[in-house]
Amino acid sequence: MKSYQKVLSRENCVLSSAGAVKLGDREIKKLKPQVPHWKVIKTGGVKKLRRVFLFKDFSRALAFTVKIGRLADAQDHHPAILTEWGQVTATLWTHKTNGLSRNDFILAAKIDAL
Repeated sequence: MKSYQKVLSRENCVLSSAGAVKLGDREIKKLKPQVPHWKVIKTGGVKKLRRVFLFKDFSRALAFTVKIGRLADAQDHHPAILTEWGQVTATLWTHKTNGLSRNDFILAAKIDAL
């Protein structure tokens, strides 16, 4: 089994200081099918992963935000999170690489599993 075929949600993020590697288009294309609901976007020239989660009310959106926060702390990889009435938008990228790293795909898969 090739490394990109591993189940991302079972992996753990590695510390960026341990050598985060910015992914190229080829690697992104290989990992993207494991997080199909996430979009690859580009803002300010930086590639990021983004997903919008919908909820029936603010309380549920806020509870989900807290779950993401706890997961992010446990993985030591923190997304930008926007919590609004009925929705949570999570955006992932690796600051150290100024783009996407494997950690972003791992955390996206783990968020999907919540």
